[in-house]
Amino acid sequence: MTDAQQMDDAFTPPDASRARAHRTYAALHRITERHGTTESQRRRWSHATVLDPYEAVSLVTSLAAGSALPEPDEAPLDEADLTAALTLIPHVRAELDALEAGLLNLARSRGLTWQAIAFGLGLGTAQAARQRHERLTGRTQSGVGDG
Repeated sequence: MTDAQQMDDAFTPPDASRARAHRTYAALHRITERHGTTESQRRRWSHATVLDPYEAVSLVTSLAAGSALPEPDEAPLDEADLTAALTLIPHVRAELDALEAGLLNLARSRGLTWQAIAFGLGLGTAQAARQRHERLTGRTQSGVGDG
């Protein structure tokens, strides 16, 4: 059965993972089209001369996996580069926790319900979204993940 047939068939249960994947693509497309169409829009949050921890880990991962190619005069990726990237993981996690907690607070302050937030996060219930917020707030306030 095709995607279109499944969406039109009232007797076939929806595929939650497929719906989440479609929303992920739609979310990236929406934000890109509205706020990231130019290089300056995409780079306005990043530092011009220094990689942040996420960018550094992503770069090392891409080079190690072969999805990014090194420049001709670039030093080859080595064990120390991988160890350095692993060292940054707790910082990336802490930054992501703080970013998510801040976004959840902004969403609530702008009137989103916990159910709407749960939908956006791919969680099943409003209670799950509230609990996630509580865990994130606890981790970011206690400094867990900072090192």
